[in-house]
Amino acid sequence: MDRKTNIVLIGMPGSGKSTVGRILSKRTGMSQVDTDVLIERSENMKLQDIIDKNGLEHFAQIEEAVLLELDLKNYIVSTGGSAVYYPKAMEHLKESSTIVYLKTPLSKLLRNIRNMDSRGISVKPGQTFEDLYNERCPLYEKYADVTVSTEGLIPPSIAARIQELLKT
Repeated sequence: MDRKTNIVLIGMPGSGKSTVGRILSKRTGMSQVDTDVLIERSENMKLQDIIDKNGLEHFAQIEEAVLLELDLKNYIVSTGGSAVYYPKAMEHLKESSTIVYLKTPLSKLLRNIRNMDSRGISVKPGQTFEDLYNERCPLYEKYADVTVSTEGLIPPSIAARIQELLKT
C-alpha cells in the first residue's frame, strides 16, 4: 500500500501507540510525536490533572486544537485514544497521513491499563473501560486506512507489521 507523508497511530489506551511509535521512529528514521505529550506541554499539566481541574470538555477542546495544529512531514504520530472523537481533526490528519489502527482485544487492554484513575483517559462519569471500548472501536474502524491486530504481538513485532503493510 502506498502511504502518505506521515503515519498516525490510533487505538485504545493501552494498545501501544506510544511504544510502537517510538520503535517505528527508530526503525524508519522518521521523527515521532506523541499528541498526549503536546497536550501536557501546552497546559503545563499531566492529562489527568487537566481533566480533574478543568473537566472533559476543556480537555476535548485542547486535544482537538492540538490535532488541528499539526502540520508535519515524515512523522510518526501517536495520538491519544480519544482523537477519533474529533471529525475535523481526523480529516485534517488523513490529508497528510496514513491512519493505522492498533486493534487490541479488550482482555489485553484491561491487563495493560492498571492506572485508569490517573492515566488521563477521557471517560465520562459512570462509563466503564468496556463501555469506552465499545464506543470507540467503530470510530477507529471508520478512520483507519490500515488495521493491525496486536493480538499475540509485542511492540517490535507490531512495528514490523506496520512497516510490512506500508512498505516503509
